Amino acid sequence: MKIRFLGTAAFEGIPALFCGCDGCKRAKELGGKNYRTRTSVMLGDELKIDFPPDTLTHMHRDGFDLDKVKDLIFTHSHSDHLYAEDIVARFPGYAKSEEHPIHVYGNDLTLAKIRQTFEANGGDRGKFVLHRVRPYETVQLQTAVVVPLYAAHDPNETCLLYYIEKDGKSILYGHDSGDFPEETWEWLKDKRLDLAILECTMGNVDYRKTHMNVEAVLETTAQLREQGIMNQDGRVVVTHFSHNAQLLHSELEEIFLPHSITVAFDGMIVDL
Repeated sequence: MKIRFLGTAAFEGIPALFCGCDGCKRAKELGGKNYRTRTSVMLGDELKIDFPPDTLTHMHRDGFDLDKVKDLIFTHSHSDHLYAEDIVARFPGYAKSEEHPIHVYGNDLTLAKIRQTFEANGGDRGKFVLHRVRPYETVQLQTAVVVPLYAAHDPNETCLLYYIEKDGKSILYGHDSGDFPEETWEWLKDKRLDLAILECTMGNVDYRKTHMNVEAVLETTAQLREQGIMNQDGRVVVTHFSHNAQLLHSELEEIFLPHSITVAFDGMIVDL
């Protein structure tokens, strides 16, 4: 299974919108892996996690067929993870798309925002089916089995992490979140992961309540490994970086590679 890291930045992107900070200036000068769009991942060709406003850019750059997606799962409703206005581009009049509906999974607020956008465009037209998910309840998708887990992110929304079983592999999609809630750790204790995808929005900033920093990533990785939740040859990948952390891709690699943690970049593919 190919895991595509379509985008690897937090909300602002890198270089960030409207920003002239030193980190954004250095990213502009060096380019390459230092250019980051808003975060999303695809598992194979048929399962997509989140739908940021950079999805069209991702499709153009990486050449995948978005209409092959069967399942679309959402972590939460923040605009860098949900840009509902572009989802309606699958409707007749905008696109000549396949007949099969894409099944969409998310929390109440995510589905309400999507539904509102659909209604403003004449309804779902049979192109999407919406499903509400609840933490710790197993969901059988067309393409995988997933279990939503509590994240520590926005106190005004039930933000979700996902445990995913697909093609014989087990994956933890672990963001947006600060330190994982205890009930999430309790649920994970008997699992065995082939891949954990964590976030490092904050870099070396002393903050880990609603996003992780370097210290939180290293501690979480250590706990996953020490408790045997990671398989012996399981991989950890870190993503979702903010320009406010002021860290280039090479600087992130200096921090994480000694701990056998891969630093994601836009367009990176992991074969699992």
